[in-house]
Amino acid sequence: QVQLVESGGGLVQSGMSLSLSCTASGTIFRPNVMGWYRQAPGKERELVAVIFSSGVTKFADAVQGRFTISRGGAENTLYLGMNSLKPEDTAVYYCNVRDMRTNVDYWGQGTQVTVSS
Repeated sequence: QVQLVESGGGLVQSGMSLSLSCTASGTIFRPNVMGWYRQAPGKERELVAVIFSSGVTKFADAVQGRFTISRGGAENTLYLGMNSLKPEDTAVYYCNVRDMRTNVDYWGQGTQVTVSS
């Protein structure tokens, strides 16, 4: 069983930067994909960025060029760097790991990011 814990959320002003971390416990097998999703009030959860165990990354158009995603040295840490934040980036951000052998998803509890204008 994989458990994910996010940290690093908070309140920032528009244009500022923020970093999120996700620490995983349990065994994460390869191949896998780790990623960040977000959900704003009244909206569906959406993909922000993912990184495959191969190192390939993908970003949502809304954050391309502003956000970065990376893994720690082991499989158990995931980071999201957020620059030039906008009010529309306000959401609860969730860490996700998908075991690509079984397509089982694991989710963290989420961390709130609020960007004021």
